[in-house]
Amino acid sequence: MSDENRQLLLRERPLGVVTDECFEMARTAVPQPGDGQILVRTLWLGFEPAMRGWLNDIRSYTPPVGIGEVMRAWGIGQVVDSRHPDHAVGSLVHGDLGWQDYALLDGGDTGIERVPDGISDPRLMLSVAGLTGLTAYFGMTEVGRPEAGDVVLVTAAAGATGSVAAQIARALGAGRVIGTAGSPEKRDWVREVAGLDDCLDHHDPEVRRAIRSAAPEGLNVVFDNVGGSLLDAALFNIAVGARIALCGSISTGYRPERPEVGIHYYQLLTTRRSRMEGFLVSDHSDRYTEARQRLLDWVADGSIRVEYDVLDGLEHAPEGIRRLFEGKNLGKQLLHVADPG
Repeated sequence: MSDENRQLLLRERPLGVVTDECFEMARTAVPQPGDGQILVRTLWLGFEPAMRGWLNDIRSYTPPVGIGEVMRAWGIGQVVDSRHPDHAVGSLVHGDLGWQDYALLDGGDTGIERVPDGISDPRLMLSVAGLTGLTAYFGMTEVGRPEAGDVVLVTAAAGATGSVAAQIARALGAGRVIGTAGSPEKRDWVREVAGLDDCLDHHDPEVRRAIRSAAPEGLNVVFDNVGGSLLDAALFNIAVGARIALCGSISTGYRPERPEVGIHYYQLLTTRRSRMEGFLVSDHSDRYTEARQRLLDWVADGSIRVEYDVLDGLEHAPEGIRRLFEGKNLGKQLLHVADPG
């Protein structure tokens, strides 16, 4: 075990793109756990667009990361020292570890969970079995609620959450599942690996017409991760009684200022008697175990395929956020920090 703990601290809030200069690398001694605490060596870190929002000094569902604080991030780690009876040295845990080599945690914190027995690849706890997959699950099953014969559109369908949401819709028996993605490679993956019926180019200036061509009878369910003009194009094509789940809005860059692109076709929600609803995965925390098991069953039987986009080295963590907004990641963006000891 190293005697040094590297930590990436927020030095300044980004005004636009998250740059390396927004953070500074601090090097401190590895902390020692006290009674009830555990010391966790970070192995993997995950990235989601919401992390950009955590850097804004504005009120939200969670407090912003403070200047001088370790950047918040969910990860997988190995317990290397323990003063808590529920966490044995050598066991794997997942939770908010932050951008650092070692995290000193309260062993009784309900936000820190052991990686369940039977999970062969712990990375699943940052993708389909973690908050990413749980977000897709509850957004699709509780808000979208696809039924047999429904036509479903999932935006950013090659991303971590969108790819899972789209495959859930297919597993639930939707009649036709369509995705959007920004590159030929991603669109091929969505069709050929994830098994969607079609995948459209969200850069297409005629994407509104492309959706109409792919779903001539209208969209019954929209699971949106993008917002802006793409959400507007989807709203133009909703069927009567459509359900629109608002999961994310990556087109805004999650910057603090008001987005330049709004939506124009919201009145169709009235005339087509449809519902557009936002949600947070934490609203369903009492059902995580149930949902996680169903997701893992779908992975086991091949109904859900999981893809990872991996960076290596703690110093590359800021790039992990940038890749999400540059559309470079295929599947879940991860950062490899260390191997288990």
